[in-house]
Amino acid sequence: MISTFLRHELKAFWRSKNTGKSIGVRIFMGLLILYFLISFLVVGFLMDKIIEDRFPNEDLTVVFCGFVLIYFLFDLLSRLQLQELPTLRVQPYLHLPVRRNLIVGYLAFTALFSFFNLWPFILAFPFIFKVIVPNWGGAAVGFIISVLAISVFNNYLAIYIKRKANLNGWVFIIFTGVLALLIAGDFSWHLYSIRNISYLFFGNVLKHPALALIPVALAAGMFALNFFYLKRNLYLEELSRKKASYKTSTEYPILDRFGAIGDQVANEIKLILRNKRPRSAFIMSAVFLCYGLVFYKNPAFAHSDWPKVFVGMFMTGFFIISYGQFLYSWQAAHFDGLMVSKVSFTDFLKAKILLFTTVSTVALVLTTPYAYFGWRTVLIHAVMYIWNLGINIYIVLFFANRNARRIDLSKGASFNWEGVGATQMLLSFPLMAAPYLIYTPFALLHLQNAGLAVMAIIGVAGIASRNFWIGKLVQDFYNRKYTITEGFRNK
Repeated sequence: MISTFLRHELKAFWRSKNTGKSIGVRIFMGLLILYFLISFLVVGFLMDKIIEDRFPNEDLTVVFCGFVLIYFLFDLLSRLQLQELPTLRVQPYLHLPVRRNLIVGYLAFTALFSFFNLWPFILAFPFIFKVIVPNWGGAAVGFIISVLAISVFNNYLAIYIKRKANLNGWVFIIFTGVLALLIAGDFSWHLYSIRNISYLFFGNVLKHPALALIPVALAAGMFALNFFYLKRNLYLEELSRKKASYKTSTEYPILDRFGAIGDQVANEIKLILRNKRPRSAFIMSAVFLCYGLVFYKNPAFAHSDWPKVFVGMFMTGFFIISYGQFLYSWQAAHFDGLMVSKVSFTDFLKAKILLFTTVSTVALVLTTPYAYFGWRTVLIHAVMYIWNLGINIYIVLFFANRNARRIDLSKGASFNWEGVGATQMLLSFPLMAAPYLIYTPFALLHLQNAGLAVMAIIGVAGIASRNFWIGKLVQDFYNRKYTITEGFRNK
């Protein structure tokens, strides 16, 4: 039956209307993955030399064992962002005499065919066979089993979290936050040492190979959790019941006071929560709230306003940029209907701006803990928040008028370039350059406060003249309406 599933998947691929495009994307991704495989293979073979250079007075095996757990923590973070869920069109099989265990088993088995599962072979195995096997002999078998078992555990844990997040986006945010806190507890707050914990386990695995049964049991348990979760949710009536209850949770009485604009915002929120790609943009805007830790922990940037202008713009405006650049592409599937409906396009734009303003305001509030690095940091964030709402929001909407590429909302965001074109590349230049064109002359004259004040004044002026700019954007859209709608019809 497994071979039948594979044949059906191949036939579905070759008979798809987008086969040519899919082949091109797969070839490109194959070449990219091949490049990374070769690069990591080189690193794997040189691992012992790299450790000797960086840790000249320490034992190679001790250092390596200390970094194994750190690697798997970052591996899990990467899987959560990039690993795709294994899929199968199960509906055609549910009314046939096909055992559900076979369908679920196929999905669970194909989940192992991820390029993330290759990294332990490429990075760790050369070192293991060059250093650990000669020194520890047969005990290295337990070490190898442990590494492979934890990789399998990460594989199924990431898949389980992503499946749960498809029903509730907070699952992803909370789990990612917990991982970030675990990493920060070591590298930022120094409450414990992940390196020492890693060596404590993997060092003892070399002495007592039977300990390898622990990660094997964890991997088997996570596989079983995925298996039974899929089996419980493999019934169409279960899926329909969940969707019905989900709809009732997206009514927002608070938006009633905004009238037609509030209705548009409510529909936009439903679109975000119910579809993978826009939900990924929203989740990433939440993840980007931690972006400041990358810069502000660095002493070279701690007392400089230059990186704070950049970071503040992205933390308070990431949702505007990531979601707004595909403003119409999200509605591509029903854009023709939208154009002939009674919805005023001016209200349509105002609803988008209201949504952007709300999310950016929440982002500004959530970044106030950066006052730990000084209240000036929060002040710069507030200035960039005003700049985003008064300037960047119009830049993004202007370029959105030039994007006529449709997006399939059901597809994930990782390795997905639907809707992406030259417009997105061009958008980055004014977004990056505009604030520094204002701020830099003042900064060079050591008038940083004056530069921030001018940026705030320009932002406030942009907010005050919002109706004027919306009118210009509406006029620009109508000039390009037929080009956009024609582009959305091309599947």
